[in-house]
Amino acid sequence: MVNFRKYISSAAVLASGFFLAQSTVSTVLYSQNYDNQKNSLNLPSPAGSMERSVLSAKELVDINVNTMMADPVLKNATWGFVVYDPKTKKVISSYNESSPLVPASTTKLLTTETALNLLGENYRWITQLEYAGSVDENGTLNGNLYVVGSGDPSLGTNKAGAGSYRDIISDFIGGLSREGIRKVNGDIIIQTALFKGNIAMLPENVVWLENNNYYLPAGTTRAINPANEKLIVKKSGFSTEKKFFYVSPYAHQMVYAEKYDGDGILTTKLPDAPAYLANSFRTTMVKSGISVTGKVVAKMTDPAPENRKMISAYKSPTLADIIYYTNQHSDNSLAEALLRTVGFQRLGDQTSESGRIVVTDHLKDAGFDMLGLNYIDGSGLSRSNNVTPISQVKFLTSLMDEKYYRSYLTSLPIGGQSGTLKRMFLGTGNGQVFAKTGTLNKVKTLAGYLKTNSGKTLVFSLMVNNYSGSVDMVKKRMEKILEPALDL
Repeated sequence: MVNFRKYISSAAVLASGFFLAQSTVSTVLYSQNYDNQKNSLNLPSPAGSMERSVLSAKELVDINVNTMMADPVLKNATWGFVVYDPKTKKVISSYNESSPLVPASTTKLLTTETALNLLGENYRWITQLEYAGSVDENGTLNGNLYVVGSGDPSLGTNKAGAGSYRDIISDFIGGLSREGIRKVNGDIIIQTALFKGNIAMLPENVVWLENNNYYLPAGTTRAINPANEKLIVKKSGFSTEKKFFYVSPYAHQMVYAEKYDGDGILTTKLPDAPAYLANSFRTTMVKSGISVTGKVVAKMTDPAPENRKMISAYKSPTLADIIYYTNQHSDNSLAEALLRTVGFQRLGDQTSESGRIVVTDHLKDAGFDMLGLNYIDGSGLSRSNNVTPISQVKFLTSLMDEKYYRSYLTSLPIGGQSGTLKRMFLGTGNGQVFAKTGTLNKVKTLAGYLKTNSGKTLVFSLMVNNYSGSVDMVKKRMEKILEPALDL
């Protein structure tokens, strides 16, 4: 915690008096005009030229934090902050460091690290085309084709350099040509035995709307037609004081959003759709002159599998590439798929519950401070997630000695330059902040590493819940809190 009673130097007293004179504006009630001054942010700041000449960087960090306690945007919020020196293993400055807070998408820091640790940077998902039966002299396959999935979350999405459906299908068609198959006297069977049951239940207390889109749980895509995957919302009776409710046509579960951002119809692409791949493959085969007598059939398990030969195998981008895309874009569907993948690899069951068990067990083994942790989903969409700022920074510090640290660090957005941080730290801190962002309604979080002006690497966590005003106002204050830390 910040402790100003220790400041006994005459310079500190002088600066404190100057600071109090500046900060009277922070005692007023929040106003929409607070951040709309013409020439500046008008944020109460102790970091003027006079203070900089007499106070240390640490004192300036502490004073900035103290100033923000009374700021109209933050004074009624629940928030916590830690900046930590990984070399000395000491907290430099903190506020509410042990308070459990909603982390939003900084939850992905835990999910993506667990995947890297357990699976390795070069892990790939493979989607195979196989056939059973025999091919006669006329090129007729008397048997079935099999599309065998492995839960590839990037399948057909172009994410992280993944191939499109068209690219994958082209490879499959080429494989048929190499095998001399010109007709299929059988079905195209989708094998998705990794998935248990139909559609997974939504995470607890999930935020449904996101960027005019909505969250589709990962799971089997049996019977899902992307053309039908949309939500129709009544337009009448909207009020900014009401929560808005939506029902997925596949999950059959009502969930809520804090505000309505859509235009009446919300649509999304399926991130993992072997059914869509198989149906598109069949259509392309027919158009290419390869007739198919059967249809596309989903088969979860096969108690008596036929002997099969592989025709073609599509490999996903590496896990390092997938995690880079996940953290840069804060991609929720990829994060949830990573959670399920680690669950399957360790427990043989690709469910969210298995994934949560694997992640929390890994964190315990890694010495994570479990006090205050509530890990509900892989993406951070659930408001029931909780973590403390101090546990985040100690966790991030522990990763600096891991062999995959470089890949992990590279996956994080860079202030002023890339990903979800591209529009923050455009001035001070540009290129010096490497962090995962998190955003939900009235939740804004940031956790990662910063490179100081003297070349040191520090670790920080800054989480704000239930603030006043807009998210842009909070982002400005986050920049203000971190600014003097760059001089440490």
